[in-house]
Amino acid sequence: MSGPEVLEKNPMNLTQVREELARIRKRDGDLDIRGQKTEEYTQGFSSLLKKEAEELFQKLEKLNVPRLKEAHIHKLIDLLPATVPELKVVMQGYSITITAENMKKICETIESFKKKK
Repeated sequence: MSGPEVLEKNPMNLTQVREELARIRKRDGDLDIRGQKTEEYTQGFSSLLKKEAEELFQKLEKLNVPRLKEAHIHKLIDLLPATVPELKVVMQGYSITITAENMKKICETIESFKKKK
């Protein structure tokens, strides 16, 4: 028996993972142990609905921050840093530099989105 074959790698945020697991559960009837653990995690830590996460992704993408990739945006959606210090903590795991002005724009976008909820 061989292991699973990776067809493609795409970054996803927790909301998308939760939606994908729901689709798999509907298709297969039940999840394996890893799927169940992942589903529990996403239910506990994913605070946005699919529509809200997509809207926030589009807004962050429209900021056109240099060197900010799709994977970074998904991480921001997962953690929702609302202040510059929180954003610095999230982004320190990546080898990317963001100007103070762009950090403020990102935080303002996330904060305005949190206030809508």
